[in-house]
Amino acid sequence: MTGTIAPLPDLGWMLRPLTEIPGVRHAVVVSEDGLRLGHMSAANLTGPVAALSVDEAEALSAACAAMTMTGRSTTSLLFGAGARVRQQMVESDHGFVLFTHAGEGAYLGVATDPQADVGLVAQQMQLLVAKIGAHLTSQPRDTAAASS
Repeated sequence: MTGTIAPLPDLGWMLRPLTEIPGVRHAVVVSEDGLRLGHMSAANLTGPVAALSVDEAEALSAACAAMTMTGRSTTSLLFGAGARVRQQMVESDHGFVLFTHAGEGAYLGVATDPQADVGLVAQQMQLLVAKIGAHLTSQPRDTAAASS
C-alpha cells in the first residue's frame, strides 16, 4: 500500500477582510485535525507576536483543534452525541480568541486585542464562512491508496 499526500492550498488570502477589522490581530483556517490551511496577520502590528510565522500558525492550528475537540466532548456530554460546536471564545488578559465552524472538517480562528468588538468580529466571521465556506471545507485526507 502506498499513500499520497496532496499539498494543501494556502487559504490565507481569504482572511484579509477579518484582519482589517479594528482590534483583530491574527486569523487562521484550520482542518479539524489541526492542520494549518492558511493564516494572516493584520498589518502594522506591534507586541510579542506582530506577525504569525508559519510555525506559530501551525502551533495555533493544533491548539485550535484541541479546543474544538474539548468543545465537542463537552457538548456531547451535555446535549447528546449529535450536538455540534458552532462557536467558542477564549478570553485572556490580552484579548480574545474566537473559533467557529467553517465548513465540513474546517474551523476559522481569530485572535483580537482586548478592545475589539467581539460581536462584530463573530458576525464578520460568520459572513466570511457563508461567503466562502466551500473553500474553507477540508475533506478527509486519503491516508493510503491501494496499488495493484
